[in-house]
Amino acid sequence: MNTIPTNTAVVIAAVVIVLALAAIGWAVARKRRSQQLQSRFGPEYDHAVSKFGGKAKAESVLTKREQRVARLHLTPITAADAARFTDSWRALQGRFVDNPKGVLADADRLVRELMIKRGYPMADFELRAADISVDHPEVVSNYRAAQAITVRDARGEANTEELRKAVVHYRTLFDELLGVAPTKPASSPAVRRASVRS
Repeated sequence: MNTIPTNTAVVIAAVVIVLALAAIGWAVARKRRSQQLQSRFGPEYDHAVSKFGGKAKAESVLTKREQRVARLHLTPITAADAARFTDSWRALQGRFVDNPKGVLADADRLVRELMIKRGYPMADFELRAADISVDHPEVVSNYRAAQAITVRDARGEANTEELRKAVVHYRTLFDELLGVAPTKPASSPAVRRASVRS
């Protein structure tokens, strides 16, 4: 009669141990995944946690971003395309003093063209920023800052200094997407001012 309760106790103890080990394994795996996401996304991880109200939701969103971008056919820029894009950027940057609003629109357009050439889909801004954040998390904040100023400029609320900052933000993303080292400031003071990183 004592063997049945002892066997039951052993089974219950074994189930409790298995459940405890499973819980520990799950917690370790979740912590490891959190660390991987933090490492991959850097400041974008913190942005997502703040935006989505917690780590669990942010990590779910970031994981879905990774999966979506993994299905894209992103391609590097050829040397010829890199030269063409670089020349276009230099030309627009040189026009900043005479037409800052036009240069801002051109910078936005050129960044979009580069994104298309790389294989990014042209969905709404938030999805474009999310896609960029997967492989370029360090500069997606520049894209958001540039876009915010572009929107303010469309309402007539941005001054020339803000337009300059937006162009600099676009340039940071442009260089990252192009895969080139930042260019040296040109000799013209106006161009040099537009080239300075803020």
